[in-house]
Amino acid sequence: MKLYGYWRSSSAWRVRIALGLKNIPHEYEVVRLARGNGEQNSQGYVAKNPQGQVPLLELDVRPGESAPRRIAQSMAIIEYLEEAFPAPALLPGDPWLRARTRQLAEAVNSGIQPYQNTPLLDYVKDVLARDEIATARHFIERGLRALETLAAETAGTFLVGDAPTLADVYLVPQLYGSRRFGADVTAFPTLLRVEAACAALPAFHVAHADQQADRPREG
Repeated sequence: MKLYGYWRSSSAWRVRIALGLKNIPHEYEVVRLARGNGEQNSQGYVAKNPQGQVPLLELDVRPGESAPRRIAQSMAIIEYLEEAFPAPALLPGDPWLRARTRQLAEAVNSGIQPYQNTPLLDYVKDVLARDEIATARHFIERGLRALETLAAETAGTFLVGDAPTLADVYLVPQLYGSRRFGADVTAFPTLLRVEAACAALPAFHVAHADQQADRPREG
């Protein structure tokens, strides 16, 4: 199994956490993201993932097959891992809590993170001639306010109860990204408390953007 990713990609970061929590052995191949001539736009990579994005999970070649199977999009990848490697579970057994866990994850995945993606910010800056950072910050803070309110109904040590779930996998990279855009996260005590609980777990520490080998080093 191989994961294609980039150190600061929040979507790839989510998959790194899930792989770590489930203790799944895998290779890691860096795709250096950049505007225009980034490796995500290379002919070789686009042949693997036509969207030209990370993460991409490449499965081992099965007997009788000549090419590996691949899965893109963090939610699809993590759902696959949950089904293929069910322990430890990232979704609670109770149907309502499972749905709420997915809701919290999607609040980040579709309700916050898209507003900080490079293509959107480039459009805001270059076409609309507006402040792209202020735009991202506005939507990030709006989304985090909703997430803080929703989390209050289910939070224990983590966002849903006392074991890490899919919701926490999505929370931690988002808070990192939120700070990059200057969002005020101090107004969200539940989210920050859960972030601290996650940081104490080895899988979250190892998956952190700042721990990745492809992270640019000072000097």
